[in-house]
Amino acid sequence: MPRSPGVPTPDELETRIAELRAAVRRAMAAGDRPGARELRAELRSTESAWDDAVLGDAAGPGARPTGPTDRPAGRTRARGGDDGGPRGLLPVREQVHQALTLLGAPAAPKLIGSVYAAFFPGEIPGSRLTSLRRDEERSFRTAPYARPYYLCAALTADLLAPARGLLTVSTWPLEQRIVGPLSPRTDFLTSALRLAEHAGRSAPAPSVQRLLWRFASNIPGAVTGTVGTVDPAVLAEAARAELDVHRDPDRRRREAAAARARERLDDAERLFGTRLRALRAPGRRPAINGETDR
Repeated sequence: MPRSPGVPTPDELETRIAELRAAVRRAMAAGDRPGARELRAELRSTESAWDDAVLGDAAGPGARPTGPTDRPAGRTRARGGDDGGPRGLLPVREQVHQALTLLGAPAAPKLIGSVYAAFFPGEIPGSRLTSLRRDEERSFRTAPYARPYYLCAALTADLLAPARGLLTVSTWPLEQRIVGPLSPRTDFLTSALRLAEHAGRSAPAPSVQRLLWRFASNIPGAVTGTVGTVDPAVLAEAARAELDVHRDPDRRRREAAAARARERLDDAERLFGTRLRALRAPGRRPAINGETDR
């Protein structure tokens, strides 16, 4: 069906949505809250127009997008059928964001998947996690700050390079996204504490108990009852006690590395890390990433 003259196409609306999201971020960074609110209102209106243009009446009269607006409108939830039936689960990046937010520390894909499966409905497909960080970096470099958050790499404290296999959230403080020699233990304890506190708000499901047991079995004093069962309050207390021992020296190392990162790295490198560069000795070919010159 031909589109009425002057009515934006879905592609034009998506472009405008990306522009508005970036403008909202710039306004917030500049402290212009009134301007940000105006831009946010226009963004919601444009997203609603995108839904009307693409979905028509399938979403129901007066329906508006819900949930985070970190990707083109209309994909906030997995699409259902043409009959307007139930929608699917959250996209993978939102599932990962939920798990990382609960953990509160850099984590490997396997742990992220275990946490999501224990505390949330559904599972994260492991195959999708392998390319997720690369997709996020590509998106950021194409349209910086177009999304409210990015799933990015943890940075090593020594080289400020991507830490292998560890994901973080771009909205976390830089110090929280850096890992030093003591960070694996402090992050493990931080995650154990947060999961235990969250689980302690109600009777833990069996899947949650199994996850907590994995943490408790590696923390002195956290296991006090039957094998395979954990008291969240006891786990939280034990994790907190050991965390008090390691937190300050780890924090100092992270803060020093974060200061170097702010001074030396650009916006993209502060999220996704810097790459090791080739070093050339006089009269020799470059040595790359520790390769021995010949």
